[in-house]
Amino acid sequence: MRKANRVLRVPASVVQSQQPKATSKMQPVRVRDIAYQQDSAALFAALRDLPEAIWLDSGKPRSLQGCFDIISACPDQLLETRGALTTVTAADGSQSSRQDPFRLAMQLLQPMLDIEPCPDIPFVGGLLGYFGYDLGRSVVDIPSTAAKVADLPDMRVGRYLWSLVVNHQARRSQLFFHPLCPASLEADISSRLANASDDNLAQSQRFKLSGPFKPTLTKDYYRQSIATIKDYIASGDCYQTNFTQHLSAEYQGDLWPAYLALREATPAPYGAFWQWSDQAILSVSPERFIKTDRENERISVESKPIKGTMLRGSTIEEDQENAIKLVNSSKDRAENLMIVDLLRNDLSKNCEPGSIRVPKLFSLESFPNVHHLVSTVSGVLRSDRTALDLLRDSFPGGSITGAPKKRAMEIIEELEPVRRSVYCGSIGYISASNRMDTNIAIRTLVADGTSLHCWGGGGIVADSEADAEFEESMNKIRALLSCLEQL
Repeated sequence: MRKANRVLRVPASVVQSQQPKATSKMQPVRVRDIAYQQDSAALFAALRDLPEAIWLDSGKPRSLQGCFDIISACPDQLLETRGALTTVTAADGSQSSRQDPFRLAMQLLQPMLDIEPCPDIPFVGGLLGYFGYDLGRSVVDIPSTAAKVADLPDMRVGRYLWSLVVNHQARRSQLFFHPLCPASLEADISSRLANASDDNLAQSQRFKLSGPFKPTLTKDYYRQSIATIKDYIASGDCYQTNFTQHLSAEYQGDLWPAYLALREATPAPYGAFWQWSDQAILSVSPERFIKTDRENERISVESKPIKGTMLRGSTIEEDQENAIKLVNSSKDRAENLMIVDLLRNDLSKNCEPGSIRVPKLFSLESFPNVHHLVSTVSGVLRSDRTALDLLRDSFPGGSITGAPKKRAMEIIEELEPVRRSVYCGSIGYISASNRMDTNIAIRTLVADGTSLHCWGGGGIVADSEADAEFEESMNKIRALLSCLEQL
């Protein structure tokens, strides 16, 4: 019988520093090489029946961007936040708290930090999971009026004691076992991966939608909402608001072949697949939120907001024309610049003064279905701050809220009739090696029971045209919807 919930209290020392004490004995991470495969799908298939198996997917070999795949399973602790209450579950029971969920996540990570350095390895054990858009209510005080359509936790993060890291650039696959990882789990994982093959991919049930995806919003409601946002802009309430529409469909069967089909149709560098019970996330996101990396004694920070989208052309000539049109679009550049300024402000809360830079502004990045305008904002993390401090104080990402963030989120809550769940939150890792990488969970579907949910949206500014914005929001997800409807 599970023990009754206990109140979890976080010592102040836990949240002050992510660095191990100088006097602590640094323990080595155990490392094993395995055979490299250019597609990690078979590797994950060999492990996906394990509890809480999760895959952070680079989209290789089809994605033009991306480098690392990260796979793990069997966390020893699981953190779930619903509203103001966060519960940490372990083998010996669960503990609950109303404290800051980001600080509770830091407490989970803290015992794993005393390890020897692992240069150039993104994840050697630590936290994996998602921070849903609705977790933003713990950071930004906004009303709660929108209805829930998916009953997933606002945050769901596991503490994983091992990882499989596939470096596609170096063509190398390695297993990393944290000192806390039991030898029995290490042996099981090693055995499964030694026998991984494409045969594992066939061990799944058929996936089928019961019907096409249906929108929650009518087109008239969408037009009225855009008009309302433009009125708010004209009155000085905001400069930009990200407005999204929700679609859903019923499904039968196994979500695994659905995810394989999505990553084939729309490969992306910041994808993810995570299924538990009758819930799951299927993400093929092209957008990085925040990455941290150790550079000597400093921790670098990078964010890559996307603002500006154009469909790929059907011919080389049309494709080039569309790319040039996007790069030269004054509307899209202005939209992008607003979010760059917002992110500069958000990152500066935890970065060293004067370290914030914009090394790339309005760069064109091309994906199989669309072109995007992508900027890069960088900085250096303060020595007395953690990656989770940085994530919390920048959450949710400015590219999917608008500016100013609080007012934009209030408008979103007023106009969007259903909550966003995981969509527009972040999926990623915080490693015991002082590294973090998270996506913006766009192009992301959420499964709850037999229902599959999808959202599409875009930034609304003063000169936005409702019909054009509607088409752009659908263009971003049309390939996802049609892919699943054709299975």
